[in-house]
Amino acid sequence: MQSTRPDTDAMTMAGLNLIQQALTIYDRDLRLAVCNRRFQEMFDLPDRLVTPGADFADTIRYLAERGDYGHVGDLQEFVDVRVRQARAFEPHYMERTRANGRTISVEGSPLPQGGWVTVYTDITRTKRQETLLRARSEELSDQLLNYSEELAAANRELSATITALEEAKRQLTASEARTRLTTEMMPAHIAHVDADRRYTYSNRRLTTVMPGSKSDLIGVHAAEVLGPQPWSVISPHLDKAYAGEPSVFEFTHDPSSRRIRVALTPDHSDGGVYILSMDITEESQTRAALQQTRRREMAAQLTSGLAHDFSNLLTIILGMQSKLRRMDLPAEADELIGATLAAARRGGGLLNRIADMTGPREHMPAPVDLAGFLSDLETLARSTLPEGMSLEISNLAGAGSYLLDAGMLQDSLLNLVLNARDACGPRGRIEITARIIRDTWFEFVVSDTGTGFSDQALSHALDPFFTTKGGEGSGLGLSMVYDMTKLAGGHVNLANTDSGGRVVLRLPFRPATPGGAPGMVLVVEDSPDLRGAVRDMLRDAGHSVVEADNVGEALALLADLPQVSAVLSDIVLEGGETGLDLLDRMPEDHCPAYLMTSLPADDPRHVAALGRAPVLRKPFSAQDLHAFLGHTAGVAS
Repeated sequence: MQSTRPDTDAMTMAGLNLIQQALTIYDRDLRLAVCNRRFQEMFDLPDRLVTPGADFADTIRYLAERGDYGHVGDLQEFVDVRVRQARAFEPHYMERTRANGRTISVEGSPLPQGGWVTVYTDITRTKRQETLLRARSEELSDQLLNYSEELAAANRELSATITALEEAKRQLTASEARTRLTTEMMPAHIAHVDADRRYTYSNRRLTTVMPGSKSDLIGVHAAEVLGPQPWSVISPHLDKAYAGEPSVFEFTHDPSSRRIRVALTPDHSDGGVYILSMDITEESQTRAALQQTRRREMAAQLTSGLAHDFSNLLTIILGMQSKLRRMDLPAEADELIGATLAAARRGGGLLNRIADMTGPREHMPAPVDLAGFLSDLETLARSTLPEGMSLEISNLAGAGSYLLDAGMLQDSLLNLVLNARDACGPRGRIEITARIIRDTWFEFVVSDTGTGFSDQALSHALDPFFTTKGGEGSGLGLSMVYDMTKLAGGHVNLANTDSGGRVVLRLPFRPATPGGAPGMVLVVEDSPDLRGAVRDMLRDAGHSVVEADNVGEALALLADLPQVSAVLSDIVLEGGETGLDLLDRMPEDHCPAYLMTSLPADDPRHVAALGRAPVLRKPFSAQDLHAFLGHTAGVAS
């Protein structure tokens, strides 16, 4: 049976009372925390000064008034000086002779949390032995006696110093352990290299941030640790850091295909450099998608007005040409009118393509079964190919479900297949390969046995309106592929092989995690038709559904049905209260809550909702709803 804490404290105090030295522990506020019985006996103190909480200044004043320190001129100044010395919390050792003629040694050591512990030892007997030795040792010179006394005092002071050093070492070791634990917990590689570019310190995160690097790196040159490609990128920046210039830069780590951010900080104390490196692959993918979205918005603003005017002009041209065709004109005019009408209609088609590129389109990843997706793609692609052309699709990623925008990806791959078909002519071979690159990228490669890309095409094929097909091409196909890939946070690469052309699409690798187990969902919507449609979508996914059309009814259902596992509410509701009001009034520790709306993105209520909960834009399909709930951690069962 273990001892209780009061028993342990009593046993500790009993042990302290058995030692011959007096002992005190004062806290950081100079209040007595602990003292043993010997302390009261040695200084003949009243009970109030040996009671926990007694003020250090009161004890000094009592001893000074009693003459324990000899003659004291200004009593308050004397007490203040002793208090200031105590607040310094520095290790010390001293010896003094009290008013009663006895000599004591005082040894103090600070505590990590503030305050200090002091041990008082009566050394009167030792001092008397030293005096007796001086009186009776005529054969010893005064110099030897003085040396002996000094050595004894030095030994006592050295012992106190050793104790203080051991305590400092213990505190330093504990601090170092806490620092190392902190660096190990950070999701970054933290290291130091000396003036010879050799590692003197590193946490254990390098192989996590840059797979393939050496793990045993202390004392090893950075070039050997990092490998050829990373070292070729980092080395010039490291040279600048050694020259005193800090830097922050990003690069792609070829061995792992990850995006890395590195910060180099000069260490002016020893000529070394501190290194901080982080894996920012997901951040860079998100950043690329956001940049492409902003480019689309800018393009839409620039082209919308022009497209509107151009559309009006084409409408006028089509109307005038129709009138001309009804007029009695020579036969050769009919051919010119037909060509003009065809060109105008082609211009209208081009406007629609531009609208598709610059119009609002969101990247909506959803769980996609890769094998089923590639099977559907093969069916669609084969229908566009002539009989003399073969199509081979290889799934090197294996079976599994991944977060992809199936519509965007299918459009992109079909576009690439059509381009490959045109490059091959009536006969040839097209290959589509899907694979995973180091758990970072999902790669789709479309290659053909055609003529390949010209140097000009390699430089400009992704630019809008660039085409090598003359009047037969719009120059928007590969631009749309580039646009859709960038919206997903990926990138496109064009190249030639020994047998033809190759286009590589890389998309962020996101395995689809299963959505939450079916549960009870409370749908709050004031439109009966829409409420019924959402109910059917949720029930088809295995959820049970309860419904409300206003905030009051929804709160009543939540109070009566603790098994409700999620709430899906429209922002605008019947009765004047909104979905945001529902969030405000839901009980503490409520189930997950989601919002849906058809409000425009700049509506203040929509903007406020985005800061409160995940928001699903109307209209949406069952697949959109499933992807939305799965992407926001699913519906808890």
